Amino acid sequence: MKKKLIAMLLALTMVLSLAACGGGNSGGSSGGNAGGGDSSSGDGKTYKVGFILNSSINDGGWGTACYTELTAAVEANSNWEMQYTDSLSQDGYYDAMVAYCNQGFDLIYAPGNEYTSAVLQVAEEYPDVCFALLNGGEDTPGQAANGNVTSLLPNAQQIGWIAGALAGLMSQSGTIAFIGGMELDTTLGKYNGYKEAAAYVAQQEGKTVTALDAVYANSFDDSSKGIEFANAMMEQGADVFFGDASAVDSGARQAIDEHNSGSVTVYDIAQPADFLGQNPCIIGSQVTDNSSLIGLSFKAVEDGTFGGEVLYGDLQNGVLSAGALNTDLIPEEVQAKYNDYIQQMKDGTFMQ
Repeated sequence: MKKKLIAMLLALTMVLSLAACGGGNSGGSSGGNAGGGDSSSGDGKTYKVGFILNSSINDGGWGTACYTELTAAVEANSNWEMQYTDSLSQDGYYDAMVAYCNQGFDLIYAPGNEYTSAVLQVAEEYPDVCFALLNGGEDTPGQAANGNVTSLLPNAQQIGWIAGALAGLMSQSGTIAFIGGMELDTTLGKYNGYKEAAAYVAQQEGKTVTALDAVYANSFDDSSKGIEFANAMMEQGADVFFGDASAVDSGARQAIDEHNSGSVTVYDIAQPADFLGQNPCIIGSQVTDNSSLIGLSFKAVEDGTFGGEVLYGDLQNGVLSAGALNTDLIPEEVQAKYNDYIQQMKDGTFMQ
C-alpha cells in the first residue's frame, strides 16, 4: 500500500508538472490516415494511451521504432492521444504505469516481454484499464486476473528468417553474429530463425554459413556493450550482424563502421524499422509494422472487447516485411535471390 500511495503522489506531480517520471513526456495528437481518412469512435470520446519505455525514444533503434509506430497509430486514429515515459529502469515500470492509470488513461502500452511482471501486477490493481504488451507471451493474457491484458506478438521466427536469408547470401567469411538485449523467448525465436535461414540459404548457394552463439547485454541502453560484443565477434570472423538490443545495436554498428574504415566488408541488418542509411554498414532491415497491431488494440478498447487474447503479426498479414536494400553493396543478382526468398516466406514454401 505504501508503494501505491507513493505512485499516486507521483501521478499528481505528473498532472501538475506535465513531466513524466522517468524521461520525456509528450502529448499525443490527432490526424487523418494518409491512406484514406482517420478512424474515430462514434461516442465522441477522446481516448488516452500511456507508453512506457526502458530505453530512449531517440536511441536510433528499438525505442525510436516503437515510439514512431505508436505515433503513427495515434495519428491514424484522431480520437486518441498519447503520452510517454522513456529511459525507465526496471524498478520504475510499476510507478510509471500506476501514474498513467491514476490520470484516467484508457490503455497502457509496454513494448517488450520484459515488462510482463509489472504489467500483470498493475493490471490486477486497475481492472478498468487496458494493457497492451508487445512481444508478450502467448500465455500472458490468461494470467491477467481481470482479463484486461492483450499480447501483441509478431512472428519471431519470421523476423529471424528475413534477416537470416540476407545474411546467408552476403556472408563471405561463413560466420555471422547476433546480439540480444535480454534472453527473452521472442529474442531466442529471432536468433533461431536467423541462424536456420542463413544456413539454409547458404547451402542453396553452395557454401556454409554458421552463427556464433548469441550474446546478451542484459540491457537495452548500454551502447558500450554493443561495441565490446561487436569487436569480439569480428575477431572471431563474423561479417554479418543482426541484433535485438536497441541502443546496444547502435553501439555494435559504431564498432562495425570503425572496423570497416572506408571499405565496407562487415555488414549489419537492422530491425524493427527501415534504418537504411543510418550507418554505412547497414545493408537492409527487417520491418515490423506494430502500428497496425496497436490500431487493432485501439478499436478493441473503443468496442469494449479488449483483453484476454493474442494479436499476431506476420508476413502473411503484412505486419512483417523486408526493408529497402543497400544497392551499392548488394549485387543485383543477390537482390533478386533475396526477394525471391521473401516471397517464399510469404507463400509458406521457404525451407520446404
